[in-house]
Order: sequence, then structure tokens, then C-alpha cells
Amino acid sequence: MSKDLNKGMRYRIIIVQVLMGLFIFLLGVKSFDIQIFKAKGLAEKAENEYVKHITIKGERGQILDRNMNKLATSIDAISITACPSKIKNPEAVAQQVSTQLDMDQKKLQTTLSSNRMFAWVAQKISPDEANKIRQLHLKEIYFENDAKRFYPNRTLAAQVIGFTGSEDSGLEGLEFKYNAILEGRSVKIRIKRDGNGGILDLDKKKRPELKGKSIVLTLDKKIQFLTEKTLERTVNDHHAKSGMALVMKPQTGEFLSIAHFPKFNPNNFKGIDREVFRNRAVTDAFEPGSAMKIFTAAAALENGLAPRSIFFCENGTYKIGTFTIHDTHPYDWLSINRIIKFSSNIGAAKIAATIGDKALYNHLAAFGFGKKARIGCPGETSGNLIPYGQWSRIDAGAIAFGQGVSVSAIQLISGISAIANGGNLMKPLLIKEIISNNGQGVTRFHPEIIRRVVSSKTAHQVKQMMRLVVEEDGTGTKAAMDGYTVCGKTGTAQKAMENRKGYSKHNYISVFGGFAPFDTPELAILVVVDEPRKQYYGGDVAAPAFKTIMAESFNYLNIPPEKNTPMIASLSTGEKK
Repeated sequence: MSKDLNKGMRYRIIIVQVLMGLFIFLLGVKSFDIQIFKAKGLAEKAENEYVKHITIKGERGQILDRNMNKLATSIDAISITACPSKIKNPEAVAQQVSTQLDMDQKKLQTTLSSNRMFAWVAQKISPDEANKIRQLHLKEIYFENDAKRFYPNRTLAAQVIGFTGSEDSGLEGLEFKYNAILEGRSVKIRIKRDGNGGILDLDKKKRPELKGKSIVLTLDKKIQFLTEKTLERTVNDHHAKSGMALVMKPQTGEFLSIAHFPKFNPNNFKGIDREVFRNRAVTDAFEPGSAMKIFTAAAALENGLAPRSIFFCENGTYKIGTFTIHDTHPYDWLSINRIIKFSSNIGAAKIAATIGDKALYNHLAAFGFGKKARIGCPGETSGNLIPYGQWSRIDAGAIAFGQGVSVSAIQLISGISAIANGGNLMKPLLIKEIISNNGQGVTRFHPEIIRRVVSSKTAHQVKQMMRLVVEEDGTGTKAAMDGYTVCGKTGTAQKAMENRKGYSKHNYISVFGGFAPFDTPELAILVVVDEPRKQYYGGDVAAPAFKTIMAESFNYLNIPPEKNTPMIASLSTGEKK
């Protein structure tokens, strides 16, 4: 009996040992399978729970003025993330957050209703907005440091600088044109999250080397400000539609100011008419009116005529075929000097007839009209200068006094500056430097002569004519400045009617462009006012604004008065075209 009992016990022990050995073997096989064959997949599954790959972009580079003042920069912002799989009531959370951030509640609720461990709720919001969300004390909602675009001077040079969208990509202006330079580099990174889905190390991943390059402009913040202030007052005083004012250094082609009115704030551009965003000094072409006569005179002098060459101005009315040209006042015989001083349309037409279509066209083209100035801004117009072979009988005469030809403000001030600097057409310069993200590498842009357009003698003679415009009985006496000899030219152009031929009898563009001092011009300024009411002559509307901008700029730049310069006592209005 005991032998049978012992034998049964041995069997049971053997069976238990076999079962235990089999269990250990199977456990080893499973462990081997998990550690060897399934290790990669399980690791990836675990990683997906607590690790996420996202794309981050470096901080956008700055836009600076010539004195390194910030015109566009990046400031601290907050981005909000969430762990949707842990949110118990997505509808309530979405309702609270969307109310504070003015978001689409349904769209946010869909985001928060997923089973994901990570989701963006809002990006690049202000710290004040983030504090509103913090005060809700919502679980599974997290806050990460970020940055967003900011324009510290609000409306200053807004049309030139432009703005960026929600993804920090340029949408308008220089922000758009130089987006590839300004925007930071993007990299895909792996981030870790805690058990609730919060990001543990995002800030550490934002590397300085990803930052975009910065651009230094030739603009001067102070001159830009005073130009915009004067332009706004001028447009409002004359109940005009819009205006532009540009300040250039004629010796180098550098822009110190490109001002527009109406203005807008690029920090909050939503709801603003897109027409206001446009850099019209670059994108829009207009007929310059009598401002074109200085280039006609230059062409005449280059073709052998003298400043005292005289033309019969028909006592105010002159017919070319079926077309009739009028002067504001009747004149008989006028020299080229006096044609410019009194702004005679008939005189300009007769000059054109004397030198011929080809000569007039070639000289206007040499000044840059009809071709893009390539300033480096988006949407640049080439204006319109029809090849002389296509001109009708009236075209040469009309173009000579600024009708039938259209120019951009950039082209016009560049041409005026070529007269000021002795006959060299300079490449318009707006970008001064491009600075690398570490501040070491710098690309500099230097003044560049495109070509000589007239001789220094011709340039000096045209300067003398432009000086007469501002002196007693000239059309631009309201631009005269005590202590400085101003050279300028008025322009008053009838606007072409929309959708039909002919010119409006009520809508004008008022222009004044010039420079000072006479011997060594420091600044060239162009003022263009679109559709002023009541007064519309360039000498009445644009010339006073020119004077104010020039005087305030000279004061800021400490440009001393000329020696032995007579003060202009008489401001007789005379011809105002």
C-alpha cells in the first residue's frame, strides 16, 4: 500500500515538474518573441503614446531701418496644446476656449473629441489671451512659449514692409518678397510628453541657428514718420482720395522714406480694403503731367538746343490736326527756360516737334521710363511709354507735357535725382544689408550707376530751369525755402476716364518733385496727391507738402543753410501747372 502511494506521489511530482518546465519554456518563448521579434513594434507603440514628431520653425528675422530701429520683429507669444484623449467633456471645453479666443467652437470640439494624445488648440496668441485661458483652470490644456510677428511702429511704412499671416509667412510687401530670407528654417523634431500629454521639452528644441536672416532698409524711421505726417495732413486738407511722398538721396539712389495715405496697421489688417495694402509708389502708374517737361527740356539740350532757344507759344491755343493744346495763360515767345518756369504745354509740344519723335523717346527711355526700376518690391509696374514708331501725330506733343505716358513714383523721383546728381541714373536702393542669424555674415548693397542719361552740363542747365520754377512768378513758389535754393517742377494731370476715352474735367493728380540745395543736392522729394478737391494745381497742393518735408528733414539731418542764398520774399502764384 505504501509502495503504491509513493509511486503515485512520484507521478504527480513528475507531472507538476513537466508542467512547470513547459510553462517556463513557453514563458521563455514568449519573452524571446517579445524581446526579439516584437520589440521594435512595441517600442514604437509605446513611443507613440509619449513621443510625437512635429515640425518647428525658427524665429523670423527682423526688418530694420538704416539706424537699426526695428520695423518688424518677433515678440513672445503662447501656443496652446491639448491631450484630447484625456478630456472628459470636449463640448464644454471647446465652448469655454472658443468664447475667450473667438474661435470656431464646432471645429475646436471636433479636435478635442479625438483619441489623440496631442493636438494644437491655438498658436501664437498673446500672453493676455493665454492668461484668460489659464484662468479657466482646464485640465489637459497646456501652454508653450512661442513667438509671433509684431510691427512696433504700427502704421509706419506699412505698405512697404507688408505683413505675415498666421503661419508667419509673408503675405504683402517686403515680408512677401523676401520671405525665403526672413523666415526661419524648419526641422522635424521628436518631442516628449508627460502622462497627461503635456510637452516636456519643446522650448529646448527651438534652436537659435534656425532663426531667419534680418534685412536692413535704407529707410530712416524719423524721416518716414515726418513724411507720413505731412502727407496725411495734405490729403485730408484737400479732401483727396490718396497720396504718396518719397524722399531719396540723389547721389546714391537710397530711399529715406516711401509714404502712403490712407494708412493701415499691419498688426491688425483683417477687414481692411486690400487696395490700402498696395505699395502704390511701386505698383501704380499715373500720368505725371507737367513734371515730364524737365525731361523734354533735357532731351532738347542734349540735341543741340540752348536754354535760351525760343518758341512761339501761339498765345495759349495750338492745334495739331484735330487736337487742340491749351496753356493756362496765353504766351507768345518763350525760351526753354521760361517754358519750364511757366509750364507751357504748347512750348513743350513745339520742343518735341523740333527734336523729333525718336530723340524724345530715346531720352525718356534712358531716364528709365517704360521699364521696371527693379527696386525689389513685389508688383512693380513698368509704366507705359509707347515705342515712337507707334506714335500718332499728337502723341509726341502730348508725351512732352506728360499726357499719353504713365510712370511710377519710383521712376519719376529716380529721373529727378538723375538731374540733381549731374546726369547719372542711379539704381533705386531700398535694401541696405542682409544680416545672417548669428550676426556675422553680412551681404551689403552699394549705390549703383545704371547709366549716364545726360551730360553734366545739361543736368546743370535743367537744374537752373527748375530753380526758376520756384522763384518769383514761377509755378512752384510755394516750395521755396528760406536759406536754401530749391529746384523743382509742378505737375497737374487730368486723370483719364475709366471705361471710356478722354480725360476727366474734375479729377486731377497734383505733383511736385524737386531737390535742394542747388549746388550739392542732399535730398530729392516727390509728392503726389490723387484727386484733391477745390484746389488741384501741383503748385498749390503738392508744393507746400514738399517744402514741409524738406525743411523738417534738413532740420533732422542738420543740413546747414547755403551761404549767400537770398531769401524768397515774393510768393506770386503765376502759372501753377
